[in-house]
Amino acid sequence: MVVRWPRLLNPTQLSQIIRQQKNPLTALEIFNEAKTRFPNYRHNGAVYATMINILGTTGRFYEMKQIIEEMKADSCECKDAVFAGIFKIYAKAGLLNDAVSLYQSLPQFNCVNWTAAYNTLLQIMLKESKLENFCSLLLEQSHGWAIKSRLGSLNMLMDALCQINRSDLALQVFQEMNHHCCFPDRESYKILMTGLCREGRLDEATHLLYAMLWRISQKGCGEDIVIYRTLLNALCDNGQVSEALDILGKVLRKGLKAPKSRSKIIDLDQFRDTDDLERAKLMINKALVKGAIPSSTSYTSVATDLYLEGKISGANEVVDEMLKRGFRPSLRLYEAKVTALCKDGRADEAGTVIKDEMLKNNCVPNSRVYSIVVKGFCNHSKSDLALRFLEMMEKQKGAAPDKDTLGVIVDGLCRDGRFVEASKITEKMLSKSCWPGTETFSALIRGLCSTGRIYEAVVWLEEMISQAKLPDSSVWSVLVASVCCNEPQFRHRVDVIDLLRNC
Repeated sequence: MVVRWPRLLNPTQLSQIIRQQKNPLTALEIFNEAKTRFPNYRHNGAVYATMINILGTTGRFYEMKQIIEEMKADSCECKDAVFAGIFKIYAKAGLLNDAVSLYQSLPQFNCVNWTAAYNTLLQIMLKESKLENFCSLLLEQSHGWAIKSRLGSLNMLMDALCQINRSDLALQVFQEMNHHCCFPDRESYKILMTGLCREGRLDEATHLLYAMLWRISQKGCGEDIVIYRTLLNALCDNGQVSEALDILGKVLRKGLKAPKSRSKIIDLDQFRDTDDLERAKLMINKALVKGAIPSSTSYTSVATDLYLEGKISGANEVVDEMLKRGFRPSLRLYEAKVTALCKDGRADEAGTVIKDEMLKNNCVPNSRVYSIVVKGFCNHSKSDLALRFLEMMEKQKGAAPDKDTLGVIVDGLCRDGRFVEASKITEKMLSKSCWPGTETFSALIRGLCSTGRIYEAVVWLEEMISQAKLPDSSVWSVLVASVCCNEPQFRHRVDVIDLLRNC
């Protein structure tokens, strides 16, 4: 292990050094050696977080727990984001109990704000369907000083209850928020309105909307349109078009505070006795957008919501209207659009959005938008297009692909049988200090063996082991079988056999 140590060491420099190590155990040795080599040096929370992340993401949980204990003994100030990251690592490994145990020991650490860690653990519990554990933790921490806001956790609880069709309980949580020193925000109303309408509790949903008009929407924000249309569309689906139109009038007057000239833009009375519910819903959506004071926020909110619902054509109409009004779609809106297109199996169109539409509207795609489209191509066996967009990402400043995106491309190439190109992308990952995961290495090795490129497969095996990643038995079996089946080819290639033996 050769390390070019600086004359004086600080935690930022040490973080950079250990991040460059492809073997997590080597990084750990350097981390431990720093204190010995520099007697006046002390680790801070950031360098502990770096080391913990390296060990956790490579599955070195025993060593990671040792570093966590060392951080506690050091009593250095650490942010709750460190623990949020650890909880995610534990959850991915199926170690939820370890995450709960660590959370319970947080008072022993020098961490004064637990909000991010608390909310992350709650999210994990909900994802693991541990609703009872969620509620227990919520009650235990309902009055602690270390959690600055409980609104987010209460919103999560309401959302979880609505997902299991218990909007009645979610409504109780909503009504008791003030006991937790919280006041509902727009997200609270959106979650509860969606849950009530999904279960057909339209009377309660209507009362909720009236409460919202009184409490939240006194300034007439365009983002509220998403909540209004949830109820109005649900009423139409239930055949209550006339009731929906009556409520729409109140929304335009009180919720959006539309001037009379705007509230009469569309004559909705013609739809009171109509059987064409979809047409009525379309007109209500238009009335909400046009009745509000024109703003980028109102258009973006409705279009994004429609894309999330998979109603791509309806969302496109809203975007067209938005452009006519002189408003430019935001990055958030385009992210929703490409996500909807990829989910609908239209990754080609999503690619066109990036290449043409975003460029035309002066909206620069970021790495996340690119990654969504690249994943869409790979999921539909279009790895050639994924490679083309990878080149675009690399040429654009600030949109460099991350480890996950590169890993998705390698996996897609392997599924398409393009193992040589997959090998080149893996080399590119290593050059960027992005260490591939065990699954990526394994897929590549198996693929190279299947095409007779056994020497390259063994080289990747050596690289994999140098990073302290151990392949499963199936990878060893494929390698051994490939070498045995190609014995004449390797009779004079002792180096391959020796390399396999050394691995």
